[in-house]
Amino acid sequence: MSIEVNNESAVDVDEAVLQRLAVYVLDALHVHADAELAIVLVDEGAMEQLHVQWMDEPGPTDVLSFPMDELRPGSEENPTPPGLLGDVVLCPQVAEAQARTAGHPLIDELLLLTTHGMLHLLGFDHAEPEDEKEMFGLQRDLLVGFTMQERRR
Repeated sequence: MSIEVNNESAVDVDEAVLQRLAVYVLDALHVHADAELAIVLVDEGAMEQLHVQWMDEPGPTDVLSFPMDELRPGSEENPTPPGLLGDVVLCPQVAEAQARTAGHPLIDELLLLTTHGMLHLLGFDHAEPEDEKEMFGLQRDLLVGFTMQERRR
């Protein structure tokens, strides 16, 4: 898998753990090994510009997803075809404030947001209650599985 993690923000982030998470999520959802994903961390100013440009909403946000080839999860027998999954853009400063409110470390918030963004790239949404239940349940399961894998490292 081609997973590129670029930290363009002023916040020090463990890029390797974000990369491991991305590999875990893509493997779990049977996305082809030749799929491409970019994870970019940006400061509040850059995130605010993207938020206004693409969502027509003011202020920075925590995560934005930009799908490319509209890939969907596969199965063990029929993995997702190769292609460009897209970009997940994170704002560590917004994530840091959310992490403080939630009472957990910044990296935990970034892992949650990365998983959330990747699920959006794979076509999941949470606009309707049943869709929210499915997406957030899968998000939780992926994060629990990844955390268990990390503990065995």
